[in-house]
Amino acid sequence: FATAAVAAPELFEAIAGEALRRVREFNSQGLASTVWAFATAAVAAPLLLEAIAGEASGRIREFNSQNMANTVWAFATAAVAAPLLFEAIAGEALRRVREFN
Repeated sequence: FATAAVAAPELFEAIAGEALRRVREFNSQGLASTVWAFATAAVAAPLLLEAIAGEASGRIREFNSQNMANTVWAFATAAVAAPLLFEAIAGEALRRVREFN
């Protein structure tokens, strides 16, 4: 929708509501992709992003380097502060820095 320049606020609102209820079911790619989609479409969903930040912070070891990068980019692009998430990602990135390409 963002690439096609099509606004779909009702769709994003429905997705945000459903994702918020099911965020614990998402795998690391699902968490990263969801926050990326909202940031790319410039759709504000503060409750969803807060829930994703909390969920991702506790499961950051499940994230590959691409998921970590996409998540950081999305939160920065959406201008949503998530200091605990950023600390978790920084710590994990330091632990796995030799794996990055």
